[in-house]
Amino acid sequence: MQNERPNSLQSHYHVSGVGGVGMNAIAQLLKAQGHRVTGSDRFWDQGVHLPVFDALQALGIELTLQDGHILTAETRALVISTAVEADNPERVRARELGISELHRAEALVQCVEKGRVAAIAGTSGKTTCTGWLGRTLEVLGFDPGVVNGGGVLNWKSPSNPGNVRLGQDPKGWWVVEVDESDRSLLRFHPEVALITGMAPDHHDAAETLELFRAFARQVQRAIVCGPGVRELLRNTPGIKAQLVDAGDPLPAHLPPHLPGAHNALNAAAVAKVAEMCGASPDHAREALGQFHGVERRLELCTPPGKSPKVYDDYAHNPEKIAAAIRAVRPENGKLIALWRPHGFAPLRQNFEALAEAFAQNLRSGDEAWILPVFYAGGTAPKGVEGKDLAQSIQDKGTKALALEDYPETVAMETGDVLLVMGARDPELPRFARRIAGA
Repeated sequence: MQNERPNSLQSHYHVSGVGGVGMNAIAQLLKAQGHRVTGSDRFWDQGVHLPVFDALQALGIELTLQDGHILTAETRALVISTAVEADNPERVRARELGISELHRAEALVQCVEKGRVAAIAGTSGKTTCTGWLGRTLEVLGFDPGVVNGGGVLNWKSPSNPGNVRLGQDPKGWWVVEVDESDRSLLRFHPEVALITGMAPDHHDAAETLELFRAFARQVQRAIVCGPGVRELLRNTPGIKAQLVDAGDPLPAHLPPHLPGAHNALNAAAVAKVAEMCGASPDHAREALGQFHGVERRLELCTPPGKSPKVYDDYAHNPEKIAAAIRAVRPENGKLIALWRPHGFAPLRQNFEALAEAFAQNLRSGDEAWILPVFYAGGTAPKGVEGKDLAQSIQDKGTKALALEDYPETVAMETGDVLLVMGARDPELPRFARRIAGA
């Protein structure tokens, strides 16, 4: 962490679910402002060790059980996300003590409201684009603040989660990833925004379109539009910002560790947003190559020069799964696409599109391996399972296997690729690295 700013009016904030990327980012920001910050997490209670816990403790953030005992009448706020249930012991305790609840998006707005905000939105690619833009502006000397949904590999270390960067000037540029899943992007009124795409994911097509149109009305100056976005926004009443096409893909500017046609589109979008922030187009494109990527975004786990290759990716919706498969398909060899659904509701809502994403993008000889739905607790109703998706993929003529658990070994030959995909489950990246021998 850099540039910690002491605050003589130190307050105690407690962050619930601090193991989540969005939540640990808020904890880092509040700590950097000089506050006392504590955090709790369901995984911590379960004895599941996440690497981010070590980094947070190294920053001076105290981790505690999620039972509410850390809250006192002097606690300024309990910071929560939409995922924290109403009967969570910390929320119950906060109500008993009259402690204010602060949504993570509200906390983020408070941290960046004095600066110039470039908000990165969309249903795919926003984490990569946020990190890429932040790194590009850093290279170009803008010294931005950055708050991202994944650790930027340029900044990540055992003592730094890599998803937050602080600039020297709190009134300078802030690059922030904003979330449509819980509609919290509507809390932001950025100067500049990027909307990468508006495919149905957490909401159906009509809801998704209306949500992003509402967000677009709140952007002050310019909206950089990914493929198809400008056409969907063009006739929306109340938009005062300029609508700017991201432009043609930039495959020539892709580092070798960022494969895929979707990353060529991401590169064009990042370069255009950097231009909207004041960079020259040529300098912005030159700086793209100094981005090392984001953890779990087509992250190559195999040591350099080794084969077969193992990639780890956060893909959890049909569009992202299809893009990841297309990006790493080997020319000569088999692709094994292993995926863990991250929730019962998303699997049910996107079931047919998920089956099509695998069936249409895997070739003869490739295989889909589907794990059971990841369930970390809570009140989500169960229903459709991973084995049902595997059967649907099989019915469409693509080889698919329903797994009961992670396999101990994966039989691959030189030239084959294992693509590990999914959100939430901390075992996914550990499995990928174990198979890769990293």
